[in-house]
Amino acid sequence: MRSLEKSEQLFHLSQETLAGGVSSTLRNVMKPVPLYLEKGKGSRVWDVDQNEYIDYIMGYGPLILGHSNSELLEEVSRATLNGQQFGMQHKAEIEMSRMIVNQVPCAEKVAFSGSGTEAVMLALRLARAFTGKQKIVRFEGHYHGWYDGIYTSFPATVSGGSDSIAATQGQSEQALKDILIVPWNDAQKLEAVMKEHGHEIAAIITEPVLCNSGCIYPVEGYMELIRRLTTEHHALFILDEVITGCRVAAGGSQERLGILPDLTTMGKAIAGGYALSLVAGRRDVMDLISSGKVAHLGTLNGNMVALSAGVATLNILNRNDGEVFKRMESVSDALVEGLGKLMDAKGLPHLINRIGSVFHLMFTELKEVQQYPQFLTRDVAQYTAFTEAALQEGVLLRPSGLWYTSAAHSMEDVEETLRRLEKAINRI
Repeated sequence: MRSLEKSEQLFHLSQETLAGGVSSTLRNVMKPVPLYLEKGKGSRVWDVDQNEYIDYIMGYGPLILGHSNSELLEEVSRATLNGQQFGMQHKAEIEMSRMIVNQVPCAEKVAFSGSGTEAVMLALRLARAFTGKQKIVRFEGHYHGWYDGIYTSFPATVSGGSDSIAATQGQSEQALKDILIVPWNDAQKLEAVMKEHGHEIAAIITEPVLCNSGCIYPVEGYMELIRRLTTEHHALFILDEVITGCRVAAGGSQERLGILPDLTTMGKAIAGGYALSLVAGRRDVMDLISSGKVAHLGTLNGNMVALSAGVATLNILNRNDGEVFKRMESVSDALVEGLGKLMDAKGLPHLINRIGSVFHLMFTELKEVQQYPQFLTRDVAQYTAFTEAALQEGVLLRPSGLWYTSAAHSMEDVEETLRRLEKAINRI
């Protein structure tokens, strides 16, 4: 039995001065205790009790190159020696924006921020300014950040998030009055909402795949429907690629799935673990920032450290005709196949939905999950027990069921993971 004594002591100590004991609410759900880590290298992390783990949380998505990638750290160190924050312009802004324009299908201009939430805020502001309309259509179970004007219909602190009410206490009662929620993959209801409210709708915002909620793909023709309806009703199509951007392909899911939105948001993987996000899209929309009609503010926007990390990360990912993406795909193939065989052998009903190096493992009798309410029926208690057992065997997993692989994960890691998880399953 692995000792987590020091993590338990530190978590107890943290609650004296740190609200909630953690710096992001979701981190509090880890059982038996939120883990305190000391170092990470490649695909592995070590906690304060010196336990080693193969990591599939990967910083909640940003660590596409793995922990402590030497080339990335060298580039960031070189940049930092020249100054950490100017509040003025520098060449890395131009270099990174040109890279995004060259590889992301919808990108004609780019604006940088620090988090996915900030990027979504800017995208929605641009849509409202460009169209002169106020309402936003979003879908059940999608996550677009935690600010008041969009945070609902996602597992949260009040209602579980399966409806259109505020997701947390303290959220403005008026914040969601312009949000229209539609069931995912329901073409008929989407068309009905657009028919009734199209004259008021500034944008439809969607994830390409519900990464946080079962990695549910759009049914055939659904993205094309969104594209058609937004065009017909003079609204913008916003694709939230904070998770998938520059992770599932160099051009994100736009490249992989053949989607062309008006605006996209990206974050997480684009800087390999440093705080960077962006909005990219049509020149005529983005020029609202250039003209000063739309405010885009932020003390740390485009700071040299984050942008240097972004340039280094994209250079590594794009090298040798995207060899890193191909390797991550192969490793993910092997891991998903091995997990499926292991679950079958142990008699555990399950389903794995996946896009590239992101996948969701669910304990369920369902053969497919295409709607958010189906995802909510999965056996959460059993999966939580599985993650606790995996922790004891040295595999670090999110209790939600979302897995990330990285450029640092190897076939040897996959083999070792499956050996450890077989022992974990025997515990539950």
